[in-house]
Amino acid sequence: MPSPRHDSLIQLFRDRPQLVVEVLRDLLGCDLPATPLVRLENTTFNTRPSDDIEADLVVALGPPSAPAHAVIVEIQQDRSKDPRQLARYAAALWLLLKCDVTVLVVCPDARTAGHYARPIDSGLTGYRLQAQVLGPDAIPAITDPQQAAARPELAAMAVMVHGGDRKVVEAFAAALAELPDDHAPKYYEYAYSMSAPEIRRLLEEIMTSTTWPVYSPFAREHYSRGLEEGRAEGKAEGKAEGKAEGRAEEAARLVLLVLTARGLDVPDEARARITACTDLARLESWAARAATARTVHDLFDGADEADR
Repeated sequence: MPSPRHDSLIQLFRDRPQLVVEVLRDLLGCDLPATPLVRLENTTFNTRPSDDIEADLVVALGPPSAPAHAVIVEIQQDRSKDPRQLARYAAALWLLLKCDVTVLVVCPDARTAGHYARPIDSGLTGYRLQAQVLGPDAIPAITDPQQAAARPELAAMAVMVHGGDRKVVEAFAAALAELPDDHAPKYYEYAYSMSAPEIRRLLEEIMTSTTWPVYSPFAREHYSRGLEEGRAEGKAEGKAEGKAEGRAEEAARLVLLVLTARGLDVPDEARARITACTDLARLESWAARAATARTVHDLFDGADEADR
């Protein structure tokens, strides 16, 4: 079953397909066609009468009528996938699009990266696939905030693999302050979701020491505390209502933020339902589900429906 890290990495590349080209050209030294046209393709390769096979992400370079090159992106966190499956993906896409194909395997773990970096013998004479592998060693440790702000996707991945270095996390945090308000929370969530628990704790420590509002699961308590302190004046009843309202507003905002960061469509009816909810426990439950839901409707279970 895909993990939050897997889903976040795929969403990162899906949000900006050009990043696939930059990784292959700039970090792995691949020679790709020079074209400004980069788009997402269908990830299901129909090889009838065989079963459908589906890659994590497919990016095509060039016009739809005559693609110049295609890239299959696979996120591998362990060695469970048979490498020959990658050769099958490439062959199927080559038949479908009739252009050259590169397989890019993103591996946060060094041993996994080494496993998929070996040439893949398909069993078919003359067909040997060499996948391009983006492992921890190929991802730079970005410690310059300006560089992190210029390439926030790469900076988020740097936190994922080099986050044990405090300077990497500090540069990422400083870069977030330079990004547009609607971008900063999204990139923070990418880095937080992709990182190991010890790196998450460092992110929390650094981010809670800044004035930039944090939008991650840990921030509900931290940010709500700030709202409570800001409402120090007034009657006791008014303060209690303000605190509860502030917590609910931030929880609803978190739910919508996670859904948006994952690229899920939020219909007006669902958005209104989320923002109108004042039940903090229910909102926190929705926030947890938002990290793995396939659609917005997956947030609402039977009990929720019964209350409508």
